[in-house]
Amino acid sequence: MNYLSIENVSKAFGERVLFENLSFGINKDQKIAFVAKNGTGKTRLLEIIAGNDVPDTGQVIQRKDIHIAYLAQEDSFDENTTIEDVIFASDNQVLKVIKNYEKALLHPEDADAYQTAFDQMDQYNAWDFETQYKQILFKLKLEDLSLKVSDLSGGQRKRLALATVLISKPDLLILDEPTNHLDLEMIEWLESFFAKEKMTLFMVTHDRYFLERVCNEIIEMDQGQLYSYKGNYSYYLEKKEERMALEQTVQAKAKNLFKKELDWMRKQPKARTTKSKSRIDDFFEIKERAKNRRQNHKVQLEINMERLGSKIVELHKISKSWDDKVMLDQFEYNFKRGERIGVIGKNGTGKSSFLNVLTGATPVDSGKVVVGETVKFGYYHQSGIVIKEGQKVIDVIKEFGEFIPLAKGHKISASQLLERFLFDRKKQYDFVEKLSGGERKRLYLCTVLIQNPNFLILDEPTNDLDIVTLNVLESFLLDYPGNLVVVSHDRYFMDKIVDSLFVFRGDGVIENFPGNYSDFRTYEDSVEEIPESKPEKENTSKEKPKTGSKLSYSENKEYINLESDIAKLQRKKELIEADFSEGKFEGEDIEKKSLELQKIIQDIEYKEMRWFELSEKLEGA
Repeated sequence: MNYLSIENVSKAFGERVLFENLSFGINKDQKIAFVAKNGTGKTRLLEIIAGNDVPDTGQVIQRKDIHIAYLAQEDSFDENTTIEDVIFASDNQVLKVIKNYEKALLHPEDADAYQTAFDQMDQYNAWDFETQYKQILFKLKLEDLSLKVSDLSGGQRKRLALATVLISKPDLLILDEPTNHLDLEMIEWLESFFAKEKMTLFMVTHDRYFLERVCNEIIEMDQGQLYSYKGNYSYYLEKKEERMALEQTVQAKAKNLFKKELDWMRKQPKARTTKSKSRIDDFFEIKERAKNRRQNHKVQLEINMERLGSKIVELHKISKSWDDKVMLDQFEYNFKRGERIGVIGKNGTGKSSFLNVLTGATPVDSGKVVVGETVKFGYYHQSGIVIKEGQKVIDVIKEFGEFIPLAKGHKISASQLLERFLFDRKKQYDFVEKLSGGERKRLYLCTVLIQNPNFLILDEPTNDLDIVTLNVLESFLLDYPGNLVVVSHDRYFMDKIVDSLFVFRGDGVIENFPGNYSDFRTYEDSVEEIPESKPEKENTSKEKPKTGSKLSYSENKEYINLESDIAKLQRKKELIEADFSEGKFEGEDIEKKSLELQKIIQDIEYKEMRWFELSEKLEGA
């Protein structure tokens, strides 16, 4: 069943054309992601589909009997209303029935009003709906319905907007970057919510794991053309690669034919026959095809930054609180050269505060932050770039640096860096105020990178960036030789970029996990899946923790096995090291055994860290 059709839709602002003659349909039960570069009008297209804007040409046709809801980038809430007012302002009749019932509960003396409200709850099957909408509010951390909109943070407002569209149970839900301002736990809940709900979706999102797990079709706009892929993100990547390979083959043939035709054109006399004029027309078509070469920006840089010394950053028992909320509590860590650490945790657990403490932007309450003399921080924070009226893109980046030095005396200029991050030469001379939100974020990234820091700190760098830019940023960071600390809820990005995690649990508790996000998720799931049992009344084994410990059944079992596991690994390590010292390995065996030894050392470090965690928990029982 067709819900909505987009027919030959175009939109431009002055001479700047966002898109032209776009046509596609949205059918019942489809979950479609729309993928395109920043600045190509993705949000504008959503506004047009939602009916909040009109196209220059074409039309949007929708079925009369469907309910459409739209999650925009910016909300339009009345500042004087409460969360409850916003939720119940919907046209959804079931919500009105629930509200009447909750009012009746406050006045039990009015038996008739209560009975009427009770009967309506039955009539509209509102009992299950009430449970569901309260679960949505709970999962999005919006339990206090009395909070005024004016007192909400930007993240809370975004979550409230998301809650209202989910609770309204639309036939078609249009979403503009739904995972922005959600922590990882919320994103994973939203994925499971969409998997269970029979809801038709059309969305713009840069979250590639979200695309993978939620969407069953991807529509890509590339150089003004639409390409549809009937599958998830992995399928899209595979088929796009095939399409690009085919296009490159066609373009190579067109280029060869162009050279032949160019020679023919040069040899032609001024007087031309009808036949030669036809061939001339064909020549210009061939020229256009040959010129249409794809601009895939792959970064392969040997960056020549200032070398880090032996002392990087040392954190000595640092603590930080805001009012009564503990963010850091006696946290200790010494950064090693070249470490790439991801920071994850629920909203409000102190991730951004930690970055500010690290760079000295926020003083600690106690403890000490020692920064090595050779460290040069580059800090990308969420507040973004300050726009100066009348400033052009190239002028902005040149305020921070003219070039990045590379190995062997080479360098990458400010203009070349902008090109690598998808600002072509023409775009570099646009006024900054003309840029989209995503393009401004991209420019801000360039201003941080051009300063050539050797310790890069990124606070939610993936917000508002399109997938093409994310791939470019990932390529750059994979080549980046310095230290990296990144806060992000983009799991795909984290898996590619970081080697270990700081997991912020709240109340100042920070765990160091030796792996990327997928490793962490697998570990957490494996712990959660083992059922807990009550502690035994009697404990005669010397190896087992004492009765009354704070360890669960699975933790008890893990604690018992850790010592023997660590001892076995230590023996393996010593044997390999002894063989190395005696020169027993040659050729390929050296590399193979080196990797094996590295893996054993990582396993020992992880298991020792876990043993200490469980020991501390046990001692506190």
